Amino acid sequence: MAAFGTVFTPEMIISRFNNNSWSTPEIVATDSISLHPGAHVLHYSSTCFEGLKAFRHADGGIYTFRMEKNVARLAQSSQLLALPGFDKAMLSKMILDIVSRYAADVPQPPGSMYIRPTHIGTEASIGKAAAPSLESMLYVLLSPVGDYFAGGAKPLRLLLEDNARCAPHMGMVKSGGNYASALQPIMKARASVQADQVLFCPNGDVQETGAANFLLIDGNEIITKALDSSFLHGITRDSILTLARDRGMTVSERELTVDELLERAAKPGTEAALSGTAAVLTPVGTLIHGGKEYQVGSGVAGATTNALRQALNDIQWGKAEDKHGWLTKVC
Repeated sequence: MAAFGTVFTPEMIISRFNNNSWSTPEIVATDSISLHPGAHVLHYSSTCFEGLKAFRHADGGIYTFRMEKNVARLAQSSQLLALPGFDKAMLSKMILDIVSRYAADVPQPPGSMYIRPTHIGTEASIGKAAAPSLESMLYVLLSPVGDYFAGGAKPLRLLLEDNARCAPHMGMVKSGGNYASALQPIMKARASVQADQVLFCPNGDVQETGAANFLLIDGNEIITKALDSSFLHGITRDSILTLARDRGMTVSERELTVDELLERAAKPGTEAALSGTAAVLTPVGTLIHGGKEYQVGSGVAGATTNALRQALNDIQWGKAEDKHGWLTKVC
């Protein structure tokens, strides 16, 4: 089976910003993009993107999940990167139009259609290191995907790193540069201690991993960092916290130190997990810090993690009531 995110539909939808206006979105071949080698994005990283999914329900209907949240976050990222602003209704229609066109390619559960809206600066100018791109390209790419963890999600090993994932003022921007800055620490962690990911904890403040938000589950309480500009405001994170409140759990969005994390993690029954669009909610079994390994609870996926993951999946696949209005019907 092909690796997650490596298979694409043959077409995508695109709009270009030139001369202070957006072109009418059009469907083009996926491999049709051409960029001037001096394009702003290639030199000054004026790029942001989103990741959301469309799901096939038992009645054959196709639904996106929390699309408006992803569209709003891309608009925010574009603003923070000084990229041209776009009409959120235009992008929403672009997403629905291209997903509808490839509705037959949306896999059955547990698969889905991964949707990647992307916005890049295209102005050909290598003199704009301290100025924004006045031209840009907004497109929506589709990738049919299977279960991110075929055969089941094994508990992850996280190395706690006393550094930030990216520049603090850039954390809430979903930009390629943030992932690039986290790559070397993650590679080193895999090679040195066989960690699956790095949990970035600058000055002892537990934040996020290279590609997911972090949640600590202690009995009936979920603890996660309060929202600020230093890390990504995950939509899956928000969904899981909402479902936890629905179950009567206490949600504590606050500062969490490394010392408190390691102390709580040692308690029987404690769970930890990573939340994100691709993996939904993935258990964490081991924390590595200061040359020592700390088992989280029993070291395996806990009952609360599994229940919250299943609750979210059931809504996405139409097996449970969508009480929060998270689904948008495509066709």
